[in-house]
Amino acid sequence: VQLIEAGGGLVQPGDSLRLSCVVSGFILDYYAINWFRQAPGKEREGVSCIDSSDGRTYYADSVKGRFTISRDDARNTVYLQMNSLKPEDTAVYYCATDVVHSRRCPGVVTDFDSWGQGTQVTVSS
Repeated sequence: VQLIEAGGGLVQPGDSLRLSCVVSGFILDYYAINWFRQAPGKEREGVSCIDSSDGRTYYADSVKGRFTISRDDARNTVYLQMNSLKPEDTAVYYCATDVVHSRRCPGVVTDFDSWGQGTQVTVSS
């Protein structure tokens, strides 16, 4: 099981980024994927997730209306479109899944056993 994030970078407030999470070693169709983020000195927090069979989504209040999660099972990829970025969105972003409870969405950090290495998002003027 492998998850690889990409798409982070340095942007200005109000800009957009699209993160991707490419998975391998399992069939994405059957798994929910969760995005978390961790800012310096803070705990890792859930940002968004998307379920497998019904495409149900979840967003943290802090990103609702600005972030959109989507999935392309044929490409084994989940995307996180981030618009109207704010300095407080600065963090390392991780995607994760629960191999045992494959439809877990949302969940807390300790629920997930498979994580990517993270991608840095920095929002600064």
